[in-house]
Amino acid sequence: MNRFEKLFGAHGEARVRFLDGEFQVTSPGEYVRCAVSGEHILLQDLRYWSVELQEAYASPAASLERYRQVRARRAGSSGRSR
Repeated sequence: MNRFEKLFGAHGEARVRFLDGEFQVTSPGEYVRCAVSGEHILLQDLRYWSVELQEAYASPAASLERYRQVRARRAGSSGRSR
């Protein structure tokens, strides 16, 4: 972070490490993108994410949609013969 970012705040997309119940900003910014919709989520509004997938979600509906996508993908790959 440079001195101007400290004075005026970080702009642009942040890089975040998602943990259980909290997140850690690894590169400063003011928002992250929803993994489903691409919508910008301000860090102060960030409430939904996946620790396993390291993705942010704009809403509970977006989180559920991603869960269903991942579940369907896993079910499809486990049904294949070797």
